[in-house]
Amino acid sequence: MHVEATSLNPPTAAATIRHNTDGWRCEGDWTLDGIETLDRSLQDMHWPVGELQLDGSGIQAIDTTGALQLLSFIAGLEQAGHPVQLTGLRTEHQALLDLVCERLATAGSVTAPPPTLNSLERLGRPVVFHAIRAIEFLAFIGEAAVALGRLALRPSRFRWRALLGNLEAAGVNALPIIALLSFMMGIVIAYQGGQQLKSYGANIFIVELVSLTMLRELAPLITAIIVAGRTGSAYTAQIGTMQITEEVDALRTIGIPPMDLLVLPKLLALAIVLPLLTVFADALSVFGGMVMAQTMLDVSAGDFLDRFPQVVTPISFLIGVGKAPVFAAIIALVGCYQGFQVRGGADSVGRQTTVSVVQSIFLVIAADALFSVILGGVGLWR
Repeated sequence: MHVEATSLNPPTAAATIRHNTDGWRCEGDWTLDGIETLDRSLQDMHWPVGELQLDGSGIQAIDTTGALQLLSFIAGLEQAGHPVQLTGLRTEHQALLDLVCERLATAGSVTAPPPTLNSLERLGRPVVFHAIRAIEFLAFIGEAAVALGRLALRPSRFRWRALLGNLEAAGVNALPIIALLSFMMGIVIAYQGGQQLKSYGANIFIVELVSLTMLRELAPLITAIIVAGRTGSAYTAQIGTMQITEEVDALRTIGIPPMDLLVLPKLLALAIVLPLLTVFADALSVFGGMVMAQTMLDVSAGDFLDRFPQVVTPISFLIGVGKAPVFAAIIALVGCYQGFQVRGGADSVGRQTTVSVVQSIFLVIAADALFSVILGGVGLWR
């Protein structure tokens, strides 16, 4: 017995537009498969002048592709001066056509992407941005100086409890990490330099190498970098969080200047505690160098301590300690300024904290280099 196979899906009728006595009529399947040859057939048609009556009752099926094609065809006729009146569509076909029209209108209202910047604009915009930020930072330094002047005239209005809290947070709590790193730095300097001194039989000169290097340069610099990463970031995060929760605005509302309550205690506390931390780092780093000198170079602790006052003058000690207040001012001002720059949410706090640490370390190293040039110029770097 022979059974003829039949397709479950009927064949697709090509979409066409035909002219009859009543006007123009859309026929066939206006679908993705049905409109394949439609463009070629439309190119051969000649449209009369005036309004066109387009009958859609002959459309058997339509999808979004066919609806978009039909709308594009009508829009092209209207742009060419042929107004189109579409009639006879089934309810479901008209609903799909209206939906596509709505989506096209919405897509057309999307804002265009910003124009592409040329190389000069890409270079100039960050330069201008950072120049503006630098000017704002200078203004912030001026505000802090004015606030310090007010404090000098009326010290009774200063909040000493806030100062004590910052002294503990920035100083006492930082002692362990500074002790460890300073001791290790003394060991590293003594070990690296001792290898060369030992080959020349100049073991005793390890005292000059460790003492002058650490007291004049590395101890204050390493201490400032640690404080910048530890305390400066905390300043930014604290003030930034207060910015988000609008506590800073609340302080201004009740008549308390944020500079007096949030900045000055941090600035003064760091200016007091960083020189003390530097002295502490000096002692631990020299001790680390002395331990390594005795272990590797057979320079006893007694010989080390006997030679130490001969090679280390008070000016060498004061040069290192004298840098500390400048480093403290840089770290405190940058940390507080970046805290006030926080806008939006928690991501801004993290971003400004990172900027604070990077800028503080950069400015501390730049200031240290400037100190070296100035002290060398006046003859104190010998």
